[in-house]
Amino acid sequence: MLRLLFFFVFLFSPNLLADTGLPVLTVETNEAGNQEYSVTLQILGLMTLLTFLPAIVMMMTSFIRVTVVFAILRQALGMQQTPSNQILIGLSLFLTLFIMSPVIEQVNADAIQPYVSETITATQALEAAQQPFSRFMLGQTRESDLILFMDLSATPALEEGQMPPFKVLVPAFIISELKTAFQIGFLLFIPFLIIDLVIASILMAMGMMMLSPLIISLPFKIMLFVLVDGWALVVGTLANSFT
Repeated sequence: MLRLLFFFVFLFSPNLLADTGLPVLTVETNEAGNQEYSVTLQILGLMTLLTFLPAIVMMMTSFIRVTVVFAILRQALGMQQTPSNQILIGLSLFLTLFIMSPVIEQVNADAIQPYVSETITATQALEAAQQPFSRFMLGQTRESDLILFMDLSATPALEEGQMPPFKVLVPAFIISELKTAFQIGFLLFIPFLIIDLVIASILMAMGMMMLSPLIISLPFKIMLFVLVDGWALVVGTLANSFT
């Protein structure tokens, strides 16, 4: 709300701080013909973009696949609240940072550092930062999902080596990540489902139909998961699935 108030003050009162000599809203045209904005306006735009940071982290990185797989794994184990949501989200964030580190390093080298050293403009830095994320998402996106959103948006066919627009690539990437996460989750469910079926059959044969099979199978599922070093297998599989 405060940023919105500042925005309207800057927008409708450009001469508010003119007497003090502070260039609030200045637009200059450089030698190449591009427009450069004042530092104050760039900071305002940057603070506005930070509000979209959670959406960028969740929708344009490996965060989707990791969180969905962890949620399915907890459901397959039969534990509704353990590990807690805070633990799973924290683990997903650090694992996402680990998986996305090559992309982040490239963005830092191609966009952030040149912009800080004032060798490129803010617009050029934004375009340079977009390229590594586009290549990452395109590498994880199924062709069928990409074609689906291209048809829905009436996007013309792409030439060889041409990147699809963000409005097509991001939703196609999200759908592909959900499909991959559900496939991994299905494979995780199978061994635990077998344990549930075996325990249920044994209880039925013993005539203990009133006893819930989940109570008996839960310790066996936890023991199986610990014996096979389940967390290392799941995390390793998720990390390798992006290479």
